[in-house]
Amino acid sequence: MAKKTNLQEFEAVFPKLEKVLLEDAASYKLPQAYLEWYQKSLNVNTVGGKCNRGMSVPDSTSLLLEAPLTEEQYFQSATLGWMTELLQAFFLVSDDIMDSSITRRGKPCWYRHENVGLIAINDAFMLETAIYTLLKKYFRSHPRYVDLIELFHDITFKTEMGQLADLLTAPEDKVDLDNFSLDKHSFIVIYKTAWYSFYLPVALSLYLLDIATPKNLKQAEDILIPLGEYFQIQDDYLDNFGNPDHIGKIGTDIKDNKCSWLVNLALDIATPEQRKVLEENYGRKDDEKEAAVKKLYAELGLKERYEAFEEKRAAEIREMIEKVDESEGLKKTVFEAFLAKIYKRTK
Repeated sequence: MAKKTNLQEFEAVFPKLEKVLLEDAASYKLPQAYLEWYQKSLNVNTVGGKCNRGMSVPDSTSLLLEAPLTEEQYFQSATLGWMTELLQAFFLVSDDIMDSSITRRGKPCWYRHENVGLIAINDAFMLETAIYTLLKKYFRSHPRYVDLIELFHDITFKTEMGQLADLLTAPEDKVDLDNFSLDKHSFIVIYKTAWYSFYLPVALSLYLLDIATPKNLKQAEDILIPLGEYFQIQDDYLDNFGNPDHIGKIGTDIKDNKCSWLVNLALDIATPEQRKVLEENYGRKDDEKEAAVKKLYAELGLKERYEAFEEKRAAEIREMIEKVDESEGLKKTVFEAFLAKIYKRTK
C-alpha cells in the first residue's frame, strides 16, 4: 500500500533546503543582516500553511510507484513539493500587495510586517528564484532537469495570466458586472488555480520518476484541470454557503467584488429585476447590501444548483479516471486521491 505523507514529515525536510538557500545567498557575499532578512521571509511566507500542494508530490510519487518511498525518494519528491510551496509563497506575497489584504494564515501579510512594506515585492522575486536554486542543487544531473525548469516557468506564466485576467475583470474599487461571465470565470480559475495546484504536483512526480510522456501528461491535464476548476467553484460556494467555523474564515467575495462562480451563475439566470438587485448591491462594503445579494442567491436556488454541479462534475471525473491508460506509468489512484480530498468538502 502506498504511504501517505503528513505535515510533520514534510516540514522536517524544509530546514535542509533553507540551509542550502542561505549558503547559496552567502556565496554572493550577502551581508549577515540581509541573510537574516531572507531567512525570515522564507520562514514566514513558505512554512506554516496546509502544504496540500507540496505534499501532493510525494503522495503522487508513492501512488505512481505503488509502494512506500525510500528515504532518498521521499527527500527528492518532498524537495519538489517545497518548490511548489515556494511558488505558492511567491504568488501569495505578491497577491496580498495587489489586493491590499490584511492577514494571511491568521497573521499580518508579509508586506504589513514592520519595516517590510514594498520591499515585499523584491522578497517575492527571491522566493521564486529559490525554486531554481534548489532545482540546480538537487536535480542538475537528473535526465528531466530541463523539463522540470520549463514546467515551473510554464506554470508560473499560466498562473500570472490568470491573475491578470482576475485583476482586470474584477478590480475591488470598480464594480462593472458587464465585465463578468461564466467563461471569464472559467479562464481565471483554471489559469490562476488549477494549473499550479493540481496539474503541477502530478507532472513533477512523472518527471521525477522519468516516466512523463506527452500521452500521460495530457491524460493528467485532462483530468486535473477540470478537477482544479471544480475545487475553485467549490471554494466560491463555501465562501457564501459554508460554515465559517469549518472553513476558518468569514466569506468576503460579495463585498470584495470577486468574479465568483455564484455571481456569474446569478447573472446568467437572473431576470432584469434580479440583475438590478445585483447591480445595486454587489461589490459594496456594506452589510445590508451583502445581505441583499445573499437573499437573491437563495431565491435563485444557487445552493441546489451548486450541489447538482458537484455531482455532475464528480461523475464526469470518475468516468475519465476509469478510462486512464496505465500502460505508460500513470495510475488511476493518483486522481482518485485528489478527488477524494475535495468531493463534498466543507472546509
